[in-house]
Amino acid sequence: MSGLLERRLYPPPPPGLFQRLARLNWLFVIQVSLLAAVGYVALYAAGGGPQPYANRHALRFGLGFAVMIATALTDLRLWRRLAWPLYGSGVALLLAVARFGHVGKGAQRWLELGGFQLQPSELMKIFLVLALASWFRRAGEARVNHPLFLLPPALATLLPAYLIFKEPNLGNAVITTLLGAALFFAAGVRWWKFALLALALLAAAPLVYHHLHDYQRARIMTFLHPESDPLGAGYNIIQSKIALGSGGLWGQGFLHGSQSRLNFLPEKQTDFIFTVIGESFGFAGAVGVLALIASIVVAGLFIALDAATPFARLVGLGLTTNFFFYVAANVAMVMGAIPVGGVPLPLVSHGGSAMLTTLFAFGLLLAVHRDRSPEEPAEE
Repeated sequence: MSGLLERRLYPPPPPGLFQRLARLNWLFVIQVSLLAAVGYVALYAAGGGPQPYANRHALRFGLGFAVMIATALTDLRLWRRLAWPLYGSGVALLLAVARFGHVGKGAQRWLELGGFQLQPSELMKIFLVLALASWFRRAGEARVNHPLFLLPPALATLLPAYLIFKEPNLGNAVITTLLGAALFFAAGVRWWKFALLALALLAAAPLVYHHLHDYQRARIMTFLHPESDPLGAGYNIIQSKIALGSGGLWGQGFLHGSQSRLNFLPEKQTDFIFTVIGESFGFAGAVGVLALIASIVVAGLFIALDAATPFARLVGLGLTTNFFFYVAANVAMVMGAIPVGGVPLPLVSHGGSAMLTTLFAFGLLLAVHRDRSPEEPAEE
């Protein structure tokens, strides 16, 4: 008892910078860096050289790496205190997109900030994880299943999902909704509530379909019957399947992929970068990349389950789930298993917002790992 009182009256000094760096999960950092290196190689193949994609990818990773390490060294309690203010700023950015956003390829998803295009929907998912983790961190089993207690986080999930859907960005809107549902499940909400929600969503599907944009309906019809418009709406997915199939077991070789080299495959540097990997390095290369991604997901889950506090555990689970959803959606999309939804492959596809926000999320994961130490507890 006296020892506890002494520690409260005379807490140990905070660890120095080098001590905090030593506590980082450097194996996880290496895994993340390897995936970014895969992205460099794939974008080099997509562009036929270091320009115009690969070198920019490397520069963005360098900036994002600094953001990741800086975030990892920040006390996780600070992010808990900032959770709801950050959520509010994310909603404000989504509203700004609706009013002032840059329009590109029929969608209004970006904000122009001094020559840099920010996609707030990417940040919003991280802020949503922080906000929901903060809400659920002290909820017991009885409280977490009370309808009135669940109403605010449900609205907090549906509001950004709706704003993202209106951009329009159906893929990110679905991922945002699923991410919120995953946090509800991780917090202890009973499974039968999800079953009721799934039935409600199925019942509302015709209404949602009615409010889709024409191109979104075309994507769904293309998913069901891609051969019905092989030179129009079905072109991308048909070329994607051809590129993946042409890679065979070992691939056509680096810089020798016919579909990407001859520009038959649109958006090969962004949404369809995984097809460039499959075409160039074959089934073996694609499985190797998926194995690396799976190792990152497993590492993220172990970090979350070993977290020191409920808040940290929910943050770790939410960020790992978000990364998994992104990968699953992109890979399923390019294989024709789900409709094309404009979802990039994290750390591999060309794009600044996705790169920086993914590394910011990984920095938070590293902070969860660092704060598990009994020498620096992330107390609630």
